[in-house]
Amino acid sequence: MDVSRRKFLSIGGAGALGGTALGGSTLGFDLRAAQEVKQQLRIAGAKVSRTICPYCAVGCAMLAYTKKKDDGHTELLQIEGDPDSPVNEGRLCPKGATALELGVSRRRVPYPMYRAPGQANWQRLSWEEALNRLARNIKRSRDNTFITEDADGNTVNRCEGIAFAGGAAFSSEEGYFATKVMRGLGVVHIEQQARV
Repeated sequence: MDVSRRKFLSIGGAGALGGTALGGSTLGFDLRAAQEVKQQLRIAGAKVSRTICPYCAVGCAMLAYTKKKDDGHTELLQIEGDPDSPVNEGRLCPKGATALELGVSRRRVPYPMYRAPGQANWQRLSWEEALNRLARNIKRSRDNTFITEDADGNTVNRCEGIAFAGGAAFSSEEGYFATKVMRGLGVVHIEQQARV
């Protein structure tokens, strides 16, 4: 028997419709019972805010659903792609699809931590202490590795002991500022995550 693709699809579609009409059950599923189920979505009544994915420079648009809790705090419920965006048309890459974890993950550390060399335990630092430690380490590395002249006597004024990798979520202004700061320190090893 010679059955074309079009004939096969029409027979299959007619069979499915006939099975639904006769018994209301197709492939073991009771469709009438399924239609009666009312689902309360957890984003029902939530406020929708438009935002941009923080991971790369593509600029995919996202919708963030938030709701006020009884204690007055705002709870982030869901993040998904914005279907009205001409950039991503509602789709997100695997990294963007996990953006909700940036805000709600129990494993996220919301404050600076420090582990001394040779130690197994981390200790919590204040932001001021962490920034001061970072500044001291940068100054020490720069002072120890700054080169004023190369082997031929040419003035180079460069620091080879520090490298900088910028995030692709930088705006143009942030990238410009970071590059200027690093160049001002004499850093020559500068990279951008969007290019890597």
